[in-house]
Amino acid sequence: MSLLFTDFASWQAHCATTGEPLYQPVLAYEIEQKGRTEEEIWTGLQRAYDVMRDAVHTGLTQNMTSRSGMVNNGAKKIAASPVTVLSPEFKNLITRALGAKEVNSCMGRVVAAPTAGASGILPGVLVTLQDLHKLEDRAILEGLLVAAGVALIIEQNASLAGAVGGCQAETGSAAAMGAGAIVYCLGGSVDETFAAVAITIQCMLGLVCDPVAGLVEVPCVVRNASASAIAFSSAQIAIAGVDPVIPVDQCVAALGEVGQSMETRYKETALGGLANTTRGREIEKMVLVQDVQILPDEETQ
Repeated sequence: MSLLFTDFASWQAHCATTGEPLYQPVLAYEIEQKGRTEEEIWTGLQRAYDVMRDAVHTGLTQNMTSRSGMVNNGAKKIAASPVTVLSPEFKNLITRALGAKEVNSCMGRVVAAPTAGASGILPGVLVTLQDLHKLEDRAILEGLLVAAGVALIIEQNASLAGAVGGCQAETGSAAAMGAGAIVYCLGGSVDETFAAVAITIQCMLGLVCDPVAGLVEVPCVVRNASASAIAFSSAQIAIAGVDPVIPVDQCVAALGEVGQSMETRYKETALGGLANTTRGREIEKMVLVQDVQILPDEETQ
């Protein structure tokens, strides 16, 4: 980590000293780590964002039924629902995040940001942000770099993996990445950007990883939608100047501490939580039987 930092305080201090925008040291890190030119990095970011947008579109237009049957075109159902609970903009956010994650559950093409299990959050957040505020792609790509910097620091000091830190480490980190990107893209200060990350972590702290039948479908898909909503609410709170009270680096430390103390059955093992409900176990048995392939006896071949 020669060009990026191990904590948010150092990242902020660097930008304060150099006058660089938040994305700049992350861009320099990418150039060094990948051994590519700046132009190539921007091209790669554009390609990643294009895949995110495609996932949103696919989730809302194509058949999204997973092999287990637990995922069944939820995004399209929400979009077509005759009962409106949310504002149109809020509803769009939910459907986009859920739809992009359904693409992952149906073995489609996604960007793991930071993981495949959280792959609907940044697409839902960034596509909605761009739509609401008519931002150019370049602004979104800078936001992606800021989000990447957030993820790298969380990974160093806590975890991004559900198997290590529970769902707080996956959807929680993705939501924090999204919240930081929102505030940055809307011209928020560094303090406000990092406050959004801190507030998001506070909201997601303690969330367990309990995938039914061990599949990244239930409750993962709906958590991508709810985490996107938390990213937006945290960004709004932060950009209004509300103090998270607990500094962002201490929030990340708390994320790591909670993840370490979390019992194994709540870390992607499908041994606890929703996976251990009566219905969860019934689904597990059905999925396991469905996936068994009876191979021909070698002696009969």
